[in-house]
Order: sequence, then C-alpha cells, then structure tokens
Amino acid sequence: MANIMKLMKQAADMQKNMAKAQESLASLELEHSSGGGAVTVKISGDGSITALRIDPKVVQAGDAEMLEDLVLTAVRGAQELAKETAASEMKKLTAGMDLPPGFGF
Repeated sequence: MANIMKLMKQAADMQKNMAKAQESLASLELEHSSGGGAVTVKISGDGSITALRIDPKVVQAGDAEMLEDLVLTAVRGAQELAKETAASEMKKLTAGMDLPPGFGF
C-alpha cells in the first residue's frame, strides 16, 4: 500500500512539474530565420507563432514564389525549434523514468 501512495505522490509531483514546464515554454520566445535573415519567425516554446518579419528588400524583388518559400522555410524551422526545445525540457522532467515516446506531451 505504501508503494502505491509513493507512486501516486510521484505522479502528482510530475504533473505539477510538467504544468510549470509548459507555462515556462509558453513564455519562452524562440526565433528562426531563412534566406540569410530575409524572413524571421518568432515562436513561443509552446509552438505559437508570435511574430513574422520580412525584409522589405525581399518584397521589392517581386518574386512571390521565392518569398512564399522563405516564409514556409522560416515557419517550419521555428516550429521544429519549438518542438525540440519542448522535448528537451520535458526530457529533463522524466529523466530516469521509462516512459513511452510522446507520453504526457
């Protein structure tokens, strides 16, 4: 019975720590650029895009297809950065625990 209580406490503690980590990730601002800085995307650690900056020179070039590719590349890169950051933070919380991939995310 004591083992079950200990396990329940550990689970509750882990849940609290995960909630804190998720709050921390939401307030974290990350940035990814493409085209040598022509397009920059800012994203929070929880994956919410917060800003998009396009260098006016890229717009003046008039190549819409290139601009679309740069925006898409920057957004995908920012999303991957946020995903990797979140996974790294969550891994710290579950260190030493044998959890299945994606557990709790």
